[in-house]
Amino acid sequence: MAAQSRKWMILVASIWIQSFTGTNFDFSAYSTEMKAVLGVSQVQLNYLATASDLGKAIGWSSGIAIRSMRIETTMFIAAGMGLVGYGVQWLVISNVIALPYFAVFLLCLLSGLSICWFNTVCFVLCLRNFPLTRPLALSLTTSFNGLSPALYNLIVTSISASSSSIYLLLNAIIPLITSIIALPPILRQPLDDELIDLDVAKRNQLTFLMLNLLAIITGLYLVFLHPTQAYMATIFFGGAVFLLALPLGIPGIIYGRDWFKRTIYSSFRIDGSGFILVDDENLELHKEFLSHENLDDSLSILGQEHDLSMLLGSLDFWLYYISYLCGGTIGLVYSNNLGQIAQSLGHASFNSILITIYSSFSFFGRLLSAAPDFIRMKLYFPRTGWLAIALIPTPIALFLLTALGDNLMAIEAATAMIGLSSGFIFAAAVSITSELFGLESASVNHNILITNIPIGSLVYGFLAAMVYDSNSWTMAWSRGDMMVCMGRKCYFMTFLWWGGISVFGLSACLLLFFRTRDAYASFEQSRRRYGKNGPLEDMDHN
Repeated sequence: MAAQSRKWMILVASIWIQSFTGTNFDFSAYSTEMKAVLGVSQVQLNYLATASDLGKAIGWSSGIAIRSMRIETTMFIAAGMGLVGYGVQWLVISNVIALPYFAVFLLCLLSGLSICWFNTVCFVLCLRNFPLTRPLALSLTTSFNGLSPALYNLIVTSISASSSSIYLLLNAIIPLITSIIALPPILRQPLDDELIDLDVAKRNQLTFLMLNLLAIITGLYLVFLHPTQAYMATIFFGGAVFLLALPLGIPGIIYGRDWFKRTIYSSFRIDGSGFILVDDENLELHKEFLSHENLDDSLSILGQEHDLSMLLGSLDFWLYYISYLCGGTIGLVYSNNLGQIAQSLGHASFNSILITIYSSFSFFGRLLSAAPDFIRMKLYFPRTGWLAIALIPTPIALFLLTALGDNLMAIEAATAMIGLSSGFIFAAAVSITSELFGLESASVNHNILITNIPIGSLVYGFLAAMVYDSNSWTMAWSRGDMMVCMGRKCYFMTFLWWGGISVFGLSACLLLFFRTRDAYASFEQSRRRYGKNGPLEDMDHN
């Protein structure tokens, strides 16, 4: 029982880490000031945003590191990279030191890499401690990454900072503090053989449902509160910390629940949970079932392992790649440009609110990515189909911005839709990659998939910057001269292009859904042959 308690402490530690390390989301909060201090164009500013996203392309280095060193060491290296990357940028933007543009580019790259390392730490913690319910653990913990900007906005408001450069200082310090707080549970991880308990895994799914409800409450709390006074922001931040600390009571609840069942309800038998996950055992069962049916078409086999050559030769992979590139990545580039979008449309004072809206709805999107696992007994639908549905809000939002771009309510609604869509895609991608292209090679294949992020960041950001700069003029500012564009013309063509590209991505995703739905249907048929809990139930009865 102590092992079960410790693993929930690990989950809480992962939630804390994710909550305060989504530092890439607040780039648009300080991008305008950085642009003025460095005296760069919008195109050059876009390259800095791309540098941060480029860190994801070399995120594989964290996987190599975590195999050769302890996980807490990897975590503090990530914190160190963030401390240097963001800390030195803060010195530059505060005019304490002066660095050439290329040096700042490398600092942005280092900062982006630190986020990837933190994500890998949390990913491995969930895999090791929740082997039978890892999709639920991963979707829950990664969701909190989207709350970082809302939490940082509360901190900035509470200290009444006069300069947006304070975000860089917080980005440097807070992840390190969070790592120190999360260290004790990580050092007390349970042994692997203490975690493989099928009965406990089934009961734990109810706990995950409760945690998701708590997460929704936390997200709603942050998305609808935008205090402008320092003392109110301090109070609201304290409330947010309280909500993040509530899961600490889970170990006590576990002990109390087991005691309650042993002493009062010992005569009752709890049937297996209705939450079904696509896990290792189910996929192996599915492949064995298909081999007996003599199905040789790779499109009919869910979970077939794909090496590099097989992956790159798969049409389904490229449809999946295009879906991500033309969907979720556009949302990420949109968030990077929020500062300039708000300024150009005359809503610069609402920049922090727009960042909070995007990040909070990205959080809800990530939470929604777990919905297929919770409702599977009531409504089964291929995960690639859910992905296509999640892509729909993005083109709607971009065309809404094209038509009503100067209306604040339209901007807020479009930002929420784009955040919701991209958040779902980011969180669902890990599960979809493992289902379509194999569990054993999932980490490698997923790193190949997310190479689309720096590519999309560069291409879409460059497109937006070119349109912006072509309509801009030089303005003297307190921190230096900078190129400024005002009016709808600054992003009208960008929104139109992005909307068309997202429609293309949606079309690719629909084609992927039609090509893979038979594989999902075959898997579901093979799973149902073993009863509603698949091989887990069969193993339990044996």
